[in-house]
Amino acid sequence: MYKILIIEDDQIMGEMLAMYLSEEGFDVQTADNGRKGIDLAKEFSPDVILLDMMLPDTSGIELCNELRSFSTVPILVDSMKTEVSERVDALLAGADDYICKPFSMRELTAKIGAMIRRTHFYQSTSEVKDEIATTLSCNGEAIMLDVEKRAIYVNSFFVETTFSEFEIMRLFITNEEKVFSREELLNELRGFDSFVTERAMDVHIANLRKKVEINPKEPKYIKTVWGIGYKFVSKG
Repeated sequence: MYKILIIEDDQIMGEMLAMYLSEEGFDVQTADNGRKGIDLAKEFSPDVILLDMMLPDTSGIELCNELRSFSTVPILVDSMKTEVSERVDALLAGADDYICKPFSMRELTAKIGAMIRRTHFYQSTSEVKDEIATTLSCNGEAIMLDVEKRAIYVNSFFVETTFSEFEIMRLFITNEEKVFSREELLNELRGFDSFVTERAMDVHIANLRKKVEINPKEPKYIKTVWGIGYKFVSKG
């Protein structure tokens, strides 16, 4: 039974979501503020966190950042704010997906299901390539991807990544020099039943460059292929 943590300050909404997801076969816990949410995230070890952007004691953005300081669990943000800037801010803070209120329960379960399938699929298919893939750049720096531990190291230093960022890097390193269109990356990352924009993918790429490149404005590893998408190279 997969576990869902709902962080939602609206009691009626929280209870409704918990009841529906429980009926769908999930083990559900709820928190009505950020502090309880953090405590439950550590104690309950959820497979997915459904996070409301508006909380009484903190913002969803701040909570995303705090969750990312100790966990790579997929985070689905829900909010009444529909502006693109709000979605981008959530992704920059470490969220993996975004759903706008009001939403259908069918859409919600589809997104949660897609997150769980991706997580457990990639955990069970590390044999596709070596469990640890190491790539050296032309200037002697090393980027190491540990699939089993879901960890990325740059020059032996651990780099904190979101679920989505790790999977993008896994695709790049295990398919070096292959050019991925944004649509291909989205399909690999999200599956076909979860709506994500190309802009969201650009945000993930920008975040990755900040974490693995010496100069993100002049990337040596994650290259833009103009008019198509991106590719990863280890040699200059």
